[in-house]
Amino acid sequence: MHDIRFIRDNPEAFDAGLKKRHLAPLSAELVEIDRRRRAAISESESAQAKRKALSRQIGQAKAKGEPADALMAEVEGLDAVLRQGEADAKRLDEELTRRLEVLPNLPFDDVPDGVDETGNVELRRVGSPRNFAFTPKDHVALGEATGMMDFGAAARMSGARFVVLKNSLARLERAIAQFMLDLHTSEEGGYTEVNPPFMVRDNAAYGVGQLPRFAEDMFHTDNGFWLIPTAEVPLTNLVNDALLDEKDLPLRFTAWTPCFRSEAGAAGKDTKGMIRQHQFPKVELVSITTPENSAAEHERMTGRAEEVLKRLGLPFRTIVLCGGDMGPASRKTYDIEVWLPGQDTYREISSCSNCGDYQARRMNARYRPKEGKGTRFVHTLNGSGLAVGRTLIAVLENYQQEDGSVTIPEALLPYMGGLKALPAPGK
Repeated sequence: MHDIRFIRDNPEAFDAGLKKRHLAPLSAELVEIDRRRRAAISESESAQAKRKALSRQIGQAKAKGEPADALMAEVEGLDAVLRQGEADAKRLDEELTRRLEVLPNLPFDDVPDGVDETGNVELRRVGSPRNFAFTPKDHVALGEATGMMDFGAAARMSGARFVVLKNSLARLERAIAQFMLDLHTSEEGGYTEVNPPFMVRDNAAYGVGQLPRFAEDMFHTDNGFWLIPTAEVPLTNLVNDALLDEKDLPLRFTAWTPCFRSEAGAAGKDTKGMIRQHQFPKVELVSITTPENSAAEHERMTGRAEEVLKRLGLPFRTIVLCGGDMGPASRKTYDIEVWLPGQDTYREISSCSNCGDYQARRMNARYRPKEGKGTRFVHTLNGSGLAVGRTLIAVLENYQQEDGSVTIPEALLPYMGGLKALPAPGK
């Protein structure tokens, strides 16, 4: 949510931020709605003050036995003015909120200009794609050949965009998630593990910006719950309507949860395999910090997500998204893309975003500064640390052998009960 006071004081900067999102300037329209809203409030307050003064005069006149009909008629007229002013102020306030709550966040100045993914800028590459002595298979061919990846059974019970994992492949997915959690909750990682609800109410989804903009992308129950599209929703809402102390910041949370997405806008995309599912596991990272430290926290969070891939020995690249390709709540986003030899391309496996105070204003999440008076809004950040299913895909494709077996990365061996490889089909 945007601060209308900032827009009033900085209309050109606000419109420049919208331009980076490829949106038309809106400051003049929003400021005019706000001017009318404040005028209605002022008119109501003036009518209220005058009515109180007349009410005292009426009381004094009656105490003296003097006529008060004219004064009472004037009060009645002011009552109508007051009711109209309050109704106008409420209507304009709701209109302003409706306009502001669907606007995306303003990109930071160093975010690249661009309309779509073609405007993103690669920052670094880590690791080199493996040179295979054979034609590498994709994860679907590898998984289905073993019988441990079953899309047919999932489709019979749930439809498209679901999968059933079995046996050691299911264990490998669990091992990946456990490895990530252990890494992030270590002293070096510094995150607190959380097991949050997987269903939330409207206010929680609204607080992080999922509502009203992305209602069609989420699953909704018939008794008022939303299935979480990411653990960002419950983890960030841990500070919903909270007043924190600066000495306790930053707060860092991580969780391994299922995520549920309707993929309403993804018709025809990644229909084969596990890339784009209605239900998928993910390890999420969320940070709550001060405005002064959010940029450094963003770099730190991205580094922790990259560390997972480094320890798994998976080649990846990190890019900064342009203004036209960022999610609406973000002021700056780094995407990490892992190399998938079965597709001969890099694919997104993590997205780390600095949301500034955009979500905090929607959630009313504040902190008391160490120095000075009053309170300030916190800054919120979120990132995948990582998408577990896509990490499983990357392990299968990068560690595959010619006979269809898959070597287990060394970092995952402690979680696999002695299993060092997924066996080749038929073995």
